[in-house]
Amino acid sequence: MEGDSALNPPSSAQAADSVPIEDTLTSRPRIGELIIEGFLFAAGAISILTTVGIVWVLASQAYLFFSSPEVSIVEFFTTTEWIPAIGKFGVLSLVNATLVISGIAMVVALPLGLATAIYLSEYASPRARGTIKPILEVLAGIPTVVYGYFALTFMTPLLRQIFGVDTVQIFNMASAGIVVGILIIPLVSSLSEDALHAVPNSLRQAAYGLGATKLETSLKIILPAAMSGITSAFVVAISRAVGETMIVAIAAGAGPKFTFNPFESAETMTGHIVRISGGDLSYDSIDYNSIFAIGLFLFVMTLVLNIISRFVVGRFREVYE
Repeated sequence: MEGDSALNPPSSAQAADSVPIEDTLTSRPRIGELIIEGFLFAAGAISILTTVGIVWVLASQAYLFFSSPEVSIVEFFTTTEWIPAIGKFGVLSLVNATLVISGIAMVVALPLGLATAIYLSEYASPRARGTIKPILEVLAGIPTVVYGYFALTFMTPLLRQIFGVDTVQIFNMASAGIVVGILIIPLVSSLSEDALHAVPNSLRQAAYGLGATKLETSLKIILPAAMSGITSAFVVAISRAVGETMIVAIAAGAGPKFTFNPFESAETMTGHIVRISGGDLSYDSIDYNSIFAIGLFLFVMTLVLNIISRFVVGRFREVYE
């Protein structure tokens, strides 16, 4: 019997049965997965540290601005004259121009972008979708400085021809706002189309089964079901419009002015930062530090918009099985 056991060694199954169960369940390190995990962690950490660094720079330089005896925080947020040369720092004129141009952009981009998204999601054939989406991507890839000169050389003459040369100034908020709206149409349409496409197809089939037309299904069933995603797309687009720089710097004007007339020139927060930072400013001067105060205020505005977007998505999100 001993010879037979020597000639016939135990099988692999028998050998596996003889191994303790704790040894078979022990995890083995996978070097590739550990490297990928470390890379992803490093990327996330770099992103967070970059954001913290930006906020630190803005806050530290803005503190130097507000700690100056020439600056009053109350006047900064409540007055409308921004003339650093004589010590007037009323940011409302810059904020007003930013909001007016962003509002015009939203009037242009939201209906056109949403209509494009509904068409791509509910009406377009695969061939049409494959043609339109690349065109929108090309529109999103055009440099903003090109959009700025388009607003100045095409949109402004068109508005002056329609409303009159005496009514529309050469540099005006209307042309800048319209072109900013054109710029963010791809953003609105892409995010909204993703939200509409995420709605389960069973809702469409149920609506068709009840006799609803395609238009009724799109507007009364699919659109309300995707409203959280669409609202989030709108808020993201507003943030993009508020932070736009080159279009407003070229087409809107180069002088702070508190006005609600879109046909007059005015300067936005980003446009003012571009103009002032390109001048001959001495380091650590009050004019130099005012750039960071405006930038911090703009950062807070976009942060609030993003928080609102996350709240809307979390509050009105529809979950389907």
